[in-house]
Amino acid sequence: MAAGHDISALKDGTIPAQREILVETGIARGLPRGTYSRLAARSGMADKHGIAVGGGVIDADHTGEIKVILRNHRNASYEFKAGDRMAQLMVEKSTKTRCHGDRESGRHKKGNSGIRLKRYRAQTANYL
Repeated sequence: MAAGHDISALKDGTIPAQREILVETGIARGLPRGTYSRLAARSGMADKHGIAVGGGVIDADHTGEIKVILRNHRNASYEFKAGDRMAQLMVEKSTKTRCHGDRESGRHKKGNSGIRLKRYRAQTANYL
């Protein structure tokens, strides 16, 4: 059983060597409440052709077309055809978190270890 849904290119295209492009898919889909999706690389494209997926998180309320950022890490252009599988769409359960900032008392002080920055602690809240 596949872990994700295959995402294919809508049109033919070329990814120049050492560059990235945005690939149209023609797909728009809604997601169940409490989930999000992310785009993952196809292992064969990464291994055989040096193609990686950039970006990747798609919020549940996204209603537009899903587009895929593809990066070519090789020194030769990569050509693809309409219908070629470019990425996998993974749907995952979402847990919302809240971050609260705490400052150490007083001004920030520069010491031997550099500048003390804000420390954050995440509090998980169950919204599902």
